[in-house]
Amino acid sequence: MRAAAAALLLVLTGCSAAGDGNGGVVVTTNILGDLTRAVAGDAVPVTVLMRPNADPHSFAISAQEAARLERADLIIHNGLGLEEGVARNVGAAVDAGVPAVAVGEQVDPIRYRGAEQDGEPDPHFWTDPRRVHTAVEVITDRLVEHVDGVDEAAVRANAAAYLERVDELGRWMTERFAAIPAERRKLVTNHHVFGYLAERYDFEVVGAVVPSGTTLASPSASDLSDLASTIRAAGVGAIFADSSQPDRLARVLADQAGVHVRVLPLFSESLSEPGGGAPTYLDMMRANTNTIVDGLGRN
Repeated sequence: MRAAAAALLLVLTGCSAAGDGNGGVVVTTNILGDLTRAVAGDAVPVTVLMRPNADPHSFAISAQEAARLERADLIIHNGLGLEEGVARNVGAAVDAGVPAVAVGEQVDPIRYRGAEQDGEPDPHFWTDPRRVHTAVEVITDRLVEHVDGVDEAAVRANAAAYLERVDELGRWMTERFAAIPAERRKLVTNHHVFGYLAERYDFEVVGAVVPSGTTLASPSASDLSDLASTIRAAGVGAIFADSSQPDRLARVLADQAGVHVRVLPLFSESLSEPGGGAPTYLDMMRANTNTIVDGLGRN
């Protein structure tokens, strides 16, 4: 009788157990959330924690959202130190037994050069469509592996269709960037976020207003002065500021450089709300490519 009561108690309380198989997939960032939804389709419920136009380094979650992490079938997060505000929550869920994949660790990450984190892995892989191709494959395999009852055929068909679009994006970006002469392929951004794009499409990262891979850092007066000198010497024509971050520092730097330097917004680390210019990953990368070509491809 006591054993039966214990079994009944387990059934009644099982819905609150970590990784109990009724929480669907929980994704930390909205960029990864968009990739996951493209693959999952209607086959798997997907919850995305990061809001549109948020900062992946600093966004935080509620107690209810943290509990949702611990009920998930699978957690998909970027890793490599990106989600600084929710790393503890993800770690707690993993310690409780929830399966998780740090996608950034699976896509052959490069390392920072010239940032405060010089030599450490760079988490901003999504600016390279080829690595996003790999990321989609990783997400697909993990969904099939960890989500019980998932329609594998539907998930893999969704992934194949989306991968075609990602590959087409990469070819289109190559064609668009061809409009920028080699000597003008020089990037200055708010912080170090476009290393992967630079490697893939032969850009030089001249520097960043915040000499770090995280927006939680701050530049010193000497940092700004040094970068201003570099901009003057390199003849940079535009500085690119994150659309979700204030561009005051970029404008201060433009003034200090002593030359005409435009400050142009990019969707570097977050998707926008619908109608905001970058509601999906594919939209974001097309918008950014056009802005970079506009900023650097003309005299």
